[in-house]
Amino acid sequence: MSVNDDRITAAGERAPAVQAAAAAASPIADPAPLGLAAFALTTFLLSAANAGWMTKATGSAWLGYALAYGGVVQLLAGMWEFRNKNVFGATAFSSYGGFWLGLGLYVIFVGRAAPPAGVLRTIYAAQTLKDLGWILLAFAIFNTYMLLMSTEKSVAVFGVFLTLEATEIILFSAFFTGSSGTLKAGGYVGVVTALVAWYASAAGVANGQPGRLSLPVGKPLIN
Repeated sequence: MSVNDDRITAAGERAPAVQAAAAAASPIADPAPLGLAAFALTTFLLSAANAGWMTKATGSAWLGYALAYGGVVQLLAGMWEFRNKNVFGATAFSSYGGFWLGLGLYVIFVGRAAPPAGVLRTIYAAQTLKDLGWILLAFAIFNTYMLLMSTEKSVAVFGVFLTLEATEIILFSAFFTGSSGTLKAGGYVGVVTALVAWYASAAGVANGQPGRLSLPVGKPLIN
């Protein structure tokens, strides 16, 4: 991800020389704000449903956006990070783009499908919850080493991976135990994750364009 530590002068303005150097180093616009925005919105929609906030909605608003925005758009951001020679950003956005695509397809073709012949619907529903638990556990493992690597990025990026780690751990625990209370807690933490990702995205947009408007993202925890 290219949401780096603050590039602000003592007068509070971004240094033109730094902006020019950054533009010369990368022939394309920074894809990180787009990838973070796609991740944030999709995470927010699903987490709001998990938190039980969508009582007057279907609760499935996240599904289409998991495929189109959190999935395809975030995957494209990851591909552009490869063009930027940004290994961390390419790995993060491509993996979580694949996560949303895979989750959406799983829900459509497995989670909401009719149970196999001879399997009761209640048993099948319990099995799909365990599937989701394994999926979240696998991504929590992936997110753990990405969290460690994010300590060399900005505090804003580290915050995204830290809150996401907590969300995934709570959610796979909820799916394995079948606890609705734990699932709701995962929804709350997921909303926080989305807000942190939106902030990091907004900072990337503000700090990546000419002008006086800027947002702090913090220096890396480890240099």
